[in-house]
Amino acid sequence: MQTVIAFIIIFGALVFFHELGHFIFAKRAGILVREFAIGMGPKILGIQKGETIYTVRLLPIGGYVRMAGEDLDNVELQPGYRVALVTNEEDVVKKIILNQNQNNLQPNVVFLEVERADLNKELWVEGYDEDDEGEDPHLKRYAVARDAVIVENGKETLIAPYDRQFDSKSLGHRFMTIFAGPLFNFILAFFIFLLMALLQGLPTNEPIVAEVTEDGPAIAAGMEAGDKVISINGKDIPDWSTLSTIIQESPGVELDLIVERNGEQVPVTLTPNTLVDEKGTEYGQIGIMYQTPYEKAPLQAVPYAAEQTYMWTVQIVKAIGNLITGQFKLDDLSGPVGIYKYTEQVAEYGIFTLMSWAGMLSINLGLMNLLPLPALDGGRLLFFLLEGVRGKPVNREKEGLVHFVGIVLLMILMVVVTWNDIQKFFF
Repeated sequence: MQTVIAFIIIFGALVFFHELGHFIFAKRAGILVREFAIGMGPKILGIQKGETIYTVRLLPIGGYVRMAGEDLDNVELQPGYRVALVTNEEDVVKKIILNQNQNNLQPNVVFLEVERADLNKELWVEGYDEDDEGEDPHLKRYAVARDAVIVENGKETLIAPYDRQFDSKSLGHRFMTIFAGPLFNFILAFFIFLLMALLQGLPTNEPIVAEVTEDGPAIAAGMEAGDKVISINGKDIPDWSTLSTIIQESPGVELDLIVERNGEQVPVTLTPNTLVDEKGTEYGQIGIMYQTPYEKAPLQAVPYAAEQTYMWTVQIVKAIGNLITGQFKLDDLSGPVGIYKYTEQVAEYGIFTLMSWAGMLSINLGLMNLLPLPALDGGRLLFFLLEGVRGKPVNREKEGLVHFVGIVLLMILMVVVTWNDIQKFFF
């Protein structure tokens, strides 16, 4: 149960902040946001607030912000449609009802057979009043309010004037609206590492012994847990990395150590055991274990968070590079099932390890979305760059086809990776 809760919190936070980036910059640009969704597939929960519905969906494979003007969003009134128009005192249409049931409508309703309509720019609808009697009905035009709704089968949808649609905005606004999703994943990672630094402290990498094994040269020489190694053969030891390197490079060589114990310096003499790795190379070992010590340093928390964000970004970029060059295998990729199992393993090491895992996953999500592939944010950004170079947008139908193909291929890859995860972890 703890793993389920941890996975839900981590997955929810990563997707939420990614979509929050899209959402905030869409709102700043004046774009009508119809839905803010966490997850995909069937809706589990939905709350309408203002002009946006906030939903949680069944499948934990992402989320989305549905903006006005995107594919399948526009609602058109075709000639011949029979609609009911609900108007205000100024005869401006506030509601357009399709599939109307005349028995359930208000008395101040106009029944219209649509001849023409513009719900995009000029906002009007023309048609013939079905209540007109006589052989020569007159064509009537009604202005439509900017916040009018269309009702179909009981579901209300706000119309989207062109200036509220995604495509009406400047290239800069559109670029930032899409780029903000990955950007917010990096921001989330930074704040996770910052919170870790403030709560846990900063790792010092001091050469302090956490544990002494029972059968090594260290315990035989009298070393104890908590000893801090000051020097080896007269050479200062500033950190654990230096200590580890000297020991590994000195198999069978007697070493004179000075350790600090309870405020006093104690001499220790020992000879590392000689071991051989899988390549046949000899290395030394004395039987001590290391556990990262931490110290509270609030003023250094921000630089540390920035360093961790940068370090993980570089590591993941290298991994993506290996993936592109074919040095990665399918087993190295993980979908939701794999991430769940890895989260289960990481959770065993405590909350701070889990937080570090979440920060890494957030950076990974941001970088993967920036790949210039169809259906990903990076693919859309690539089309914006092409628009900037050409001075005009790429044909919407062609771009839509590219993204559709990308979505299909992405879904196929997701199924393959998920099935591979299931075989890897459960069979």
